Amino acid sequence: MTWQTLLAAIGLWFALEGILYAAAPDTMQRMAEWLSRMPIESIRSGGIWSAILGLVLFYAAVRFV
Repeated sequence: MTWQTLLAAIGLWFALEGILYAAAPDTMQRMAEWLSRMPIESIRSGGIWSAILGLVLFYAAVRFV
């Protein structure tokens, strides 16, 4: 894995997130309101699983492609 790959992955993440906010700001605002009503442990658990999935996908992309 090179720093270029990591930088490309982070850049892609920012681009996709920016597209979501630009294309559907009202949906993103509703999502933020929904998250503010969720228990902290549910948000933390979702974040942990999301991070694990992201790392597995990143590893697969770097290792097998």
